[in-house]
Amino acid sequence: MASVVLSRLVQAVPSVLGVTLIAFVLLQASGDLTTLLLPAEASDEVRAAFRRAYGLDEPIPVQYLHYLSRLAQGDFGRSFAYNRPASQVVLERLPATLELSAVAMAIAVALAIPAGIISAVRRNSLFDRLSMGVVLLGQSVPTFWLGMLLILVFAVQFQVLPVSGRGSLAQLVLPSVTLAMWLLALLARLTRSGMLEVLSQDYIRTARAKGLGELSVTTRHALRNTLIPIVTVIGLQIGSLLGGAVMTETVFAWPGIGTLVLDSILKRDYPVVLAALIMVAAGFVLINLLIDVLYAYLDPRVKRSA
Repeated sequence: MASVVLSRLVQAVPSVLGVTLIAFVLLQASGDLTTLLLPAEASDEVRAAFRRAYGLDEPIPVQYLHYLSRLAQGDFGRSFAYNRPASQVVLERLPATLELSAVAMAIAVALAIPAGIISAVRRNSLFDRLSMGVVLLGQSVPTFWLGMLLILVFAVQFQVLPVSGRGSLAQLVLPSVTLAMWLLALLARLTRSGMLEVLSQDYIRTARAKGLGELSVTTRHALRNTLIPIVTVIGLQIGSLLGGAVMTETVFAWPGIGTLVLDSILKRDYPVVLAALIMVAAGFVLINLLIDVLYAYLDPRVKRSA
């Protein structure tokens, strides 16, 4: 297992470097920072001094190599807008995004997997039809529209939940439900389809023929084999949630990485944008590593083939 983990980490290095390269080039191509950040009346001497201070007077490949050199030492650069280390600015926003993502993921998993199992076991029942209708609605409604609808109903009309902000449990309800809805619909549909396929297999019929109870057949035999694609989707979606869930954070003014990146792009605060992208990419790497470990637990054949 240790060799598998090590090999996955080695394979992840080019991916992270690719993210830094693409982001760096795109940000540099978006415009001259001296024109974007300095006032129009700034003199040529001031502009030249600004370029020298931030290394903008060098070719882009040289700037990128210097950035990688500093990055290897843990230096993500200094924020233009906050005049502080970019990594510090991002890490201050990270807990808010982790909190929102964790609660949204917990809501989605806790509701979607039982709903998918019941829908598969009771196929074509009233519950199955209602749950699949909710699934269709959850995957069709845009996140920002759902967020605004929840605000209109629960914050404006009934005034039982706050509109925005962070700090209390009540402020977490609307954004987490909004963020969880699409993932909930996806997992419920995936669980249902996977369970329907597994329940038709020969070994399930054999387990029933041996006299095992339906609960044991469903949970111990069918669900375990269904979990492998579900784990994959959950892992990928955790990475997407760590990306900031920009729309949800923007609608509810949630002070996470998503709103920070959007604000930094508007302010041309490139060190913060790069720092956030690199940390999110590193999060993807760790999540994929965890998925590989879970694969080996759920399916011993993965461990043997590795």
